[in-house]
Amino acid sequence: MRFKTNLKISSQLIDLTPLVDVIFLLLIFFIVTSDILPLKSLNIENPHLDSDSAPLTTQLVVVMDAQNVIYVGSKKAIVDLSSLKEHLQQEIVLLKKINGGRNPTLVLSVDRRVSYDAFLKLFASAQLCSPHLRLVYKPQDAELSEYL
Repeated sequence: MRFKTNLKISSQLIDLTPLVDVIFLLLIFFIVTSDILPLKSLNIENPHLDSDSAPLTTQLVVVMDAQNVIYVGSKKAIVDLSSLKEHLQQEIVLLKKINGGRNPTLVLSVDRRVSYDAFLKLFASAQLCSPHLRLVYKPQDAELSEYL
């Protein structure tokens, strides 16, 4: 049984299937390797305060988790406390070059389970490197909305 078709082979048709496959693979690669939410991957419990402040532009983030591990910058470079000052100074110089000589805001996000001694050492090192400091905390209203 033979069926008659009127389709002719044409060299003008382009098969887009390989192109779609390559685009899909590139999309997956960039999603997996990007730093979209750098702080969401760290489990940090910030302390709660009654007041709320207007958010400032975050330029350099320093995070200390409950195990006293210090992460610096958007790439979350792990730094020990003894070399924190040198590392912060290098990052601030780079950010000054990018931002036209303006001093960056140094944002400290410290887990509430960190001892006061470790917090003071981190704060003192950060204060020596930048005059603009900001501490991250959760407003008291955010705690109430978590339970509703």
